[in-house]
Amino acid sequence: MELAKRARQISPSPTLAIDAQAKKMQAEGMDVISFGVGEPDFDTPEHIKATAVEALNSGFTKYTAVAGIDALKEAIIRKFKEDNQLEYQPNQIVVSSGAKHSLYNCIQVLCDEGDEVILPTPYWVSYIEQIKLAGGIPKLVEAKESNGFKLTADELRQAINPKTKLLILNSPSNPTGAVYTRKELVALGKVIEEHNLWVISDEIYEKLVYDNLTHVSIASLSPKLKDLTVVINGVSKAYSMTGWRIGYTAAPPAVAKAMTDLQSHSTSNPTSFAQKASITALLGDQEPLNLMVKEFVKRRDYMLERLNSMSGVICNKPGGAFYLYPNISAFFGKSLGDREINNSTDFAEVLLAEARIAVVPGIAFGNEENIRLSYATSMEKIKEGMDRMELTLKILK
Repeated sequence: MELAKRARQISPSPTLAIDAQAKKMQAEGMDVISFGVGEPDFDTPEHIKATAVEALNSGFTKYTAVAGIDALKEAIIRKFKEDNQLEYQPNQIVVSSGAKHSLYNCIQVLCDEGDEVILPTPYWVSYIEQIKLAGGIPKLVEAKESNGFKLTADELRQAINPKTKLLILNSPSNPTGAVYTRKELVALGKVIEEHNLWVISDEIYEKLVYDNLTHVSIASLSPKLKDLTVVINGVSKAYSMTGWRIGYTAAPPAVAKAMTDLQSHSTSNPTSFAQKASITALLGDQEPLNLMVKEFVKRRDYMLERLNSMSGVICNKPGGAFYLYPNISAFFGKSLGDREINNSTDFAEVLLAEARIAVVPGIAFGNEENIRLSYATSMEKIKEGMDRMELTLKILK
């Protein structure tokens, strides 16, 4: 018996694979520090959990409308208006089981077999797999490190051909933390409008921006861009609700209807009481988010300083999310004992085996010269992890 072609072509998530290996080592009694998975280490705020408990106790545990309850849609609409200056109607909002699910639904309804999807590298690991599952062809375009890992209008224009259907933008970015400015998005927007491209704008890290930077949604730049853009967001990162699995999409009505129809035959509605909690997350007290952002800035600044003080490591300063993406290519050709480093995977394996540090190799995101470290962990672990990494790099030969 042979599996379907679509199943055979799926690659497992490298980020989760690294985390699984680190947890296995921890279960065996090893002291492993994980900088692997992108998940805030803060608990879900109490007022959000209280809403879920209230919903459970009141019996709000049945099926809801496939695309989400009206009250949550209204909260999402209010959030878009206040935060992004975007006006949507309820029939344009689809609530799904996490932003990853929102992305999957969106790509499924927009991509036909053979359509090309422009994907700037480095990219989040699931984009490329979801494109392939929809029958699309990923068109990888390098977003250069020298430009802060951001795609330029000229690079976008050169990548477009008659088969191009869609562009995926992620700002703030996973894995690089890059944040596109309004000026950069305006330049990209002109090319997008000129070629009538669909855009998926993944804005899941929207609330996690630093250094007085402002998140700008490309959909807000013009009415035409709004009509060409599907905005993806959710509560996972900003409100430390990764396990609650609530993502949402704002899209033109025809796209939203197609996504709802698709979802009706797969997962049906997102979890009832998690929807209630998400209303509180979006409209309730934002102070826990503000405190988390302040802590992330401290961690980022410390880790960035430590990494750039290590001989051979070069790291851009990210403007958002909770990742650093240092270039470690200076260590290619070096070794530690019988372990030779020829690529980012080798480098990550050396750190895990010798320093008991889990990082994600850059090849998981489409390039070999970097690794990703998440600073969504305690400052104590960050300091210990940086000490271990520095000592290990010093003994590479």
